[in-house]
Amino acid sequence: MSNHYYSQSPDVKHNRKVHEVSLRGYSFRFMTDAGVFSKSGVDYGSQVLIDVLEIDAAAKVLDVGCGYGPIGLTAAKLAEHGHVTMIDINERAVELSIENAKLNAISNVTVLQSDVYESVRHLKFDVIITNPPIRAGKAVVHRIFEEGYELLEQGGSMWVVIQKKQGAPSTQAKLELLFSEVEEVTKDKGYRIFRAVKG
Repeated sequence: MSNHYYSQSPDVKHNRKVHEVSLRGYSFRFMTDAGVFSKSGVDYGSQVLIDVLEIDAAAKVLDVGCGYGPIGLTAAKLAEHGHVTMIDINERAVELSIENAKLNAISNVTVLQSDVYESVRHLKFDVIITNPPIRAGKAVVHRIFEEGYELLEQGGSMWVVIQKKQGAPSTQAKLELLFSEVEEVTKDKGYRIFRAVKG
């Protein structure tokens, strides 16, 4: 388990590489490494989510399971007058996100190691974004939805990307239990993007 991306301290050998990618019209350079999610480049689900994200320029945003940072750092560009907090259980992912924020000259971010919401329970957010760690199991994924609801401001929204075959129907059902409004924003190649609003 310790060399899986959903582990606190991956023990696989380092294999650092820089990937260049354009997201939402911005050019990014991301350092990746073995032992983190989607090390060979931004995964398709994250790209689909990034393409449809709606974030106010002054929003307080939380990226749950940030990996090496593509979603959170793009969100920081969109929330240019706001702030993005990025959390991940994986210390290697956290180090990479900090490095990638510097690499892309993005300063309106805070990156924290956190087991689900442990490090941010005292904060409130306008937007929570997650490409949830499916391999961590359904209980962890549903905790992200349940406990995230509590950290959202009234009227705030949670954006989730999930593959149909990895539990999109149960994700939608769970979100509908918690949130007053749940919308499937788009679907692409088996990926579903849900936006859930706290009423």
